[in-house]
Amino acid sequence: MQHTLTDDTRATAGLLLEGLTEIGIDYLFCNMGTDHAPIIEELARLRERGEKAPQVIRCPHENTAVHMAAGYALVTGRGQGVLVHVDVGTANASMAMHNLFRSRLPVLLMAGKAPFTAAGELPGTRDNYVHYIQEPFDQGSLVRPFVKWEWTLPSGIVVKEALRRAQAFMQSEPQGPVYLMLPRETLAEPWPVDRIKSYPEAQFGAIAPAGADPRQLDAVADRLLAAERPILITSFGGRNRRTSAAIERLASLAGIRVFESNPVNNISHEGPNFCGFQPGGAIPDADVGLMVDTDVPWFSRDIQPHARAFWAQIDVDTLKTASPMWSFPANARIQGDSARILEQLAQALEEKSTPAFASAVEDRNARIAAENERRRRKARDKAADPGAPGRINPHFLFAELDRRLRPQDIVFNEAVRNSPALAEQLTRPLPGTLVRVGGGGLGASGAMALGARLADPDLMAIQVVGDGSLYFNIPSSVLAVSGFYGLPILVVVVDNAGWSAVKESTLRVYPDGSARRQDAYEAELPGNADFAKLGEAFGAYGELVDDPAQVGAALDRCIHAVRAGRSAVLHAKVVRI
Repeated sequence: MQHTLTDDTRATAGLLLEGLTEIGIDYLFCNMGTDHAPIIEELARLRERGEKAPQVIRCPHENTAVHMAAGYALVTGRGQGVLVHVDVGTANASMAMHNLFRSRLPVLLMAGKAPFTAAGELPGTRDNYVHYIQEPFDQGSLVRPFVKWEWTLPSGIVVKEALRRAQAFMQSEPQGPVYLMLPRETLAEPWPVDRIKSYPEAQFGAIAPAGADPRQLDAVADRLLAAERPILITSFGGRNRRTSAAIERLASLAGIRVFESNPVNNISHEGPNFCGFQPGGAIPDADVGLMVDTDVPWFSRDIQPHARAFWAQIDVDTLKTASPMWSFPANARIQGDSARILEQLAQALEEKSTPAFASAVEDRNARIAAENERRRRKARDKAADPGAPGRINPHFLFAELDRRLRPQDIVFNEAVRNSPALAEQLTRPLPGTLVRVGGGGLGASGAMALGARLADPDLMAIQVVGDGSLYFNIPSSVLAVSGFYGLPILVVVVDNAGWSAVKESTLRVYPDGSARRQDAYEAELPGNADFAKLGEAFGAYGELVDDPAQVGAALDRCIHAVRAGRSAVLHAKVVRI
């Protein structure tokens, strides 16, 4: 059964595509299925008519599609569309949705729903075996814990209103994913064009986060004026370059040690008060602490703040509404735009500053500078040892990579066990150029690198991934998209032949247990894989390196390939788990 469309009518699927364009969706990262027939038809129809529609990026796996949208949003700040197939596609996408939700990244995930008619009552009715088995009782439950909003489109008459509502949710802070389900019959139904209303962003768009109550800021400023050992901890500070700059300004003004704990988006690592990634030693002694855009500032099992310390939390989500429990102390919780709040706080502090305070800050900043020089020297010492054949020192490998990176290049970190070495050795002067997902789902870095490269063709996107994490990335899907759409990325596989995180977790819980005595952690992976060959299978340049003396030249060849328009996979054999 089929309705004939005229110049005065549009199928809901066509209105959907128009509405996506109106809310700023440039790309649809797609893994198509039978539920998308009306959308595919309308895409072709729009092309025939020379009308605008989002560009389709076909992804062999949903994990690639969602994480590509994440990488694009990371660079541009704008959420894009992802289209997957009914319940099964949603299930494949759910882990990536967890990652985006915990990373504060916007995306509009759309999935078809199996047709609800069976005997030809409406266009789009069931005509395939899977239409009878892909209709669960609650499809939305597959991603409900990881979305800010979900809905099933009931009729094409409200499709543009629904899209603007979805966009308002995903772009409002804390940004995050939304989910829209689209029954096939609804997509196929025709509507007169003059009955469909658009919803302007100025009236129906996202909410801009606010600053803070000056009285709250005065109280925090007074605490900083009296502080002797203030610290600041952040994880997401590099999402907004203004936040990074505001942290640097406030830290210098008040003599604050700044740490990235469990970093997700880096702040500038060249700020004079940046003290690295391990705040544990400073937390018990701190008399004033600021938690700025962080979900996990420390591990409470191992570290306890001083009982009389004053802690202020500055975040777009101070209550952590998506976490059933959140166990970190805060005497002041200030919710809003962290960049703006920190700028306000710095201004309040400048107005209250005294000569005695300025002198004390000068002394603290001098001590911080000396500490930082010792920290950097230790990092250089670690990188000076190249390792041995078959056991490359990761510090050496990452230092060699760092020498070849430009400030604007973005490194997507999924090295897991070797992440501390990566963070120590990469000098990242620009915020947001060393990134990992805030979620716990492995398999994000490759597709995020693709999305970033799509958003900005001038940057080099680098995936640094452990061999264990690489499997979760579905590298065949990532490399296929890279080659097909001309999106070259550099993939550095840090191969320690296993899941070291699993081993270390077991040792933390059972330091003297049977697993240690037997050296049996259920964490080893095949040690004879050649991941460079995997790259070559999809047209990428591939190279395996196990001799530290060859690391620099191998990196040069890989980077040359990427800059010439071809992805490269460097498989490096490092110290084993």
